[in-house]
Amino acid sequence: MTKTSRLIVLGMFFMFTLTSQSQSVFGKWKTIDDRTGKPKAIIDIYKKDGLMYGHVVEILEEGKTDAVCSKCDGDMKDQPILGMTIIDAAKEHDDGEWKGKKLFDPQQAMTFRCKIWLNPDNKDELKVRGYLTFIYRTQTWLRVEG
Repeated sequence: MTKTSRLIVLGMFFMFTLTSQSQSVFGKWKTIDDRTGKPKAIIDIYKKDGLMYGHVVEILEEGKTDAVCSKCDGDMKDQPILGMTIIDAAKEHDDGEWKGKKLFDPQQAMTFRCKIWLNPDNKDELKVRGYLTFIYRTQTWLRVEG
C-alpha cells in the first residue's frame, strides 16, 4: 500500500469515527431550562452494563456551582448537585429511544419516568422527556463538543 493510499484510508477512518460519535446519545450535553431558555448544567451520559446513566459534571448557572439538593429527602438531603446521578439505568429500545424509571430533577427534588432520544433532524440535540403519570415535559439538550 502506498503512502497516499494509507493516508486516504486513515482519513476515511477518522471521518467515520467522528460521524459515528456525533450520532450517539452518549457524551456530554448542556441542559437548557425550557422555561427561561438559559443553560443550567452539563450532564455526562454514559453506558454501563448496557444501561444508560447520566450525572452532573458542571453547573452553569451563576451562583449555583455549590448548590445542594435542599428539597431532597433521605440520603440525598443537602447533597451536592455536582456529581449527582440524574439518569439511572435507562434501557435501550429498538426504535433508538432509551426509557427508564429514574430521571431526577434536583431543583424540584422529583423523580420522573423518562424517554430520551436524538432529534432525528439534528443529531446534536437530545430530547429528554420526563413523565409524571400522564403529564410530561420535554427538554432539548445540546451536545457539548470535546
